Amino acid sequence: MQFEAPGRAIIISSGRCGSTLLSDLIVEEPATLSVQEFFMATPSWAKASEPITGAAYWQVLSSPKPELATLFAIGLPPKEVRYPADGRWAGNLTELPQLLAITLPKLTDDPDGLFDQLAGQVPSFPEQPFVDHHRMFLDLLTRSTGKQRWVERSGGSSQIAPHLLRSFPDTRIVYLTRNWADTARSMSRHSSFQLIQLRLEFVSRCGVDPFRMGPDQQVPAELEHLLPGRITADLLRERGEDSTRYLGLCAFMAAQAEQALADNPPAHLLTMTYEDLVADPEPQLTRLGEFLEFDDPSGWALQVAGRVGKGGAVRQTAAV
Repeated sequence: MQFEAPGRAIIISSGRCGSTLLSDLIVEEPATLSVQEFFMATPSWAKASEPITGAAYWQVLSSPKPELATLFAIGLPPKEVRYPADGRWAGNLTELPQLLAITLPKLTDDPDGLFDQLAGQVPSFPEQPFVDHHRMFLDLLTRSTGKQRWVERSGGSSQIAPHLLRSFPDTRIVYLTRNWADTARSMSRHSSFQLIQLRLEFVSRCGVDPFRMGPDQQVPAELEHLLPGRITADLLRERGEDSTRYLGLCAFMAAQAEQALADNPPAHLLTMTYEDLVADPEPQLTRLGEFLEFDDPSGWALQVAGRVGKGGAVRQTAAV
């Protein structure tokens, strides 16, 4: 049976700039599936064009994410994690499948049940490139929830913007930015971004990603205490005390996104700033709703604009 392809959109941002706020507001549009932290949870972008089986693809989605497992192990999971306290993996969070940390719990009150449903469908996907599996998976989620379109948003997706823009040339792209000083300050207090910055520092200093190390790779002795399995919560928090580290991270992410937009201009692009959104939310959200082809953009914007506070907060979610 052939199904009409749903609408597709991706929000690209550095993270800590209001993208979670947008995702949580998009949830209120009844025909739209707001998918959070999906693309950044899957590590195989470097091999995105290589064909793999549906079973191999499901193995990726159902495996734990090493970075998140490290944060669970040291007691600093990001507050965005929504896995229920009575869930199947609640007693073994270092083995939590990456789909169950944020993505599926944001879609349903029974993420384990949805995970089991997907486990019965995704392995039968045909052998195809990784990115085609992504498209097929998100389309499946959209159909199974009775929605007409999906909008994916991952914090820090600017760093994979080159892959996203090459892989989804016809997808609607929202590029959200925020001034670097405030973004860096927010990153410095967030465990996931503390770890992202640390990884980039490893790559810059010795050409090694500590979460993707081969058996023959080594790091300088002075960095060994920062490796996964050795780093502690205190060490990670201490690194967050120097916000200048995160200005460099902001610069790197902005350069990645802007070069990608120049190299692979999307067919449909909307640029937004966090500052404009907070200062005048209703017209900014109306622009977004029109771009995403909502049935009633102005009605949706009017409904949700009051949830944008002066600090950019939406209920319990904040960008700072």
